[in-house]
Amino acid sequence: MSLSVDTPQIGTTAAHAAVAAAVEHARTLGIAINVAVVDGSGTLMAFLRMNGAFLHSIDIAIDKAYTAASFGFPTSRWGGVIGDDELLRIGLNRRDRLVLFGGGLPIAEDGRRIGGIGVSGGSAVQDEACAAAGLAALGLAQP
Repeated sequence: MSLSVDTPQIGTTAAHAAVAAAVEHARTLGIAINVAVVDGSGTLMAFLRMNGAFLHSIDIAIDKAYTAASFGFPTSRWGGVIGDDELLRIGLNRRDRLVLFGGGLPIAEDGRRIGGIGVSGGSAVQDEACAAAGLAALGLAQP
């Protein structure tokens, strides 16, 4: 009996490539962002703050990546998950590090979650587009 398991995780080279692609897409949109990539356990692997990006958005980007990695779906889908359940909405909003709006995407390879990417600095739609550009740079499709 083995007491451990091998868990695939995003590598540093891929994490940095995703960050660079997200930043490049932000430049085409004319926005300044913070972008973070975490591994499957939510540990920060790569981060970049563009000049002029909002300081409060640093932690938001990291937490978007963490949320996407931990749940395995885009942070923009939380509205559909919560629906009209007011108690769930109130309860989830009290959870540290849980982001319920767009800009975070899970990173999966061969059907296995290996991390997440989070972007903050633009609108939720712009943030998600930058995160998707990060996935595309890795040859991955947006979930």
